[in-house]
Amino acid sequence: MKIAVLPGDGIGTEIVAEAVKVLQVLDLKFEMETAPVGGAAYEAAGHPLPDATLNLAKASDAILFGAVGDWKYDKLERALRPEQAILGLRKHLGLYANFRPAICYEELVGASSLKPELIAGLDILIVRELTGDIYFGQPRGRRTAVDGHFPGAEEAFDTMRYSRPEIERIAHTAFQAARKRNKKVTSVDKANVLETFQFWKDVVTEVHKDYPDVELSHMYVDNAAMQLVKAPKSFDVIVTGNMFGDILSDEAAMLTGSIGMLPSASLNSKNQGLYEPSHGSAPDIAGKGVANPLATILSAAMMLRFSLNQATAADRIESAVKRVLASGLRTADIWSAGTTKVGTREMGDAVVAAITKTKG
Repeated sequence: MKIAVLPGDGIGTEIVAEAVKVLQVLDLKFEMETAPVGGAAYEAAGHPLPDATLNLAKASDAILFGAVGDWKYDKLERALRPEQAILGLRKHLGLYANFRPAICYEELVGASSLKPELIAGLDILIVRELTGDIYFGQPRGRRTAVDGHFPGAEEAFDTMRYSRPEIERIAHTAFQAARKRNKKVTSVDKANVLETFQFWKDVVTEVHKDYPDVELSHMYVDNAAMQLVKAPKSFDVIVTGNMFGDILSDEAAMLTGSIGMLPSASLNSKNQGLYEPSHGSAPDIAGKGVANPLATILSAAMMLRFSLNQATAADRIESAVKRVLASGLRTADIWSAGTTKVGTREMGDAVVAAITKTKG
């Protein structure tokens, strides 16, 4: 099992180090190779996704990814900014399906900004299409407007587009995931305004015919954003496009108490995957040892389950995280009165200890 370890920027190096530490106590044989990505790669090789890093990712069974980005790179031309690394990996590896589970642990009900009765027992899976939509659509750029309200003015434009095969494969992925859960899929679109998402809605409806045992509903994205706050437990699996999924999954993350608790998996058709926390590089707290590593550790568990066929080891990590939370340990983002505040390394050590205590 070969794992490409790409820590990236900001807190990425700190949180990935803790996930690696957890993987190393599982009595499994991994070949782990580390490479720079994002701003760190730009500094080392002049590009956020150097050929050597991309080739390593392609040759690996899975990628453990930290985070990329820093304000100091904001003035670089877009092609050289750290964020282009993650977009490049998605494109070159065909990582079209992004799984973002939002689970509220019993011990963290009080950390959510919502009333406990709204989020206790929350377990949502957001399935986000990851290689299409406005993020990758062409043409795009800047030009002088030839029409509109201000012809002759400078304007910028992007293209939202989806093909039938792109929608079909993400719909199949969502329905298959729902079959293993509560058999409910909510497809989120903006079909009342956007032709792209009327097409999305039509294709998802057609694919649903293959899954008569799964309930399908459709919801406009603005209503979905409201319902996630109003009645989050009414959802099971949410499937949506790249941009809407980006926004809604971060909203769902905060239902759980902190985005520092939200893991993610991005998979291609071969189940090769990139696994990363849903939060960013947080340069403002980088190097302070206060970042929450649990989303990255839980991402490593998803990696074991989805790409490396090690479900038992994944269960051990997830159970260890629950025991650590039950013991009262908290990083600053999920701390509350009556619990014990710890740093990044201490939280990772606690998960390692919980795993080693259950060996055999």
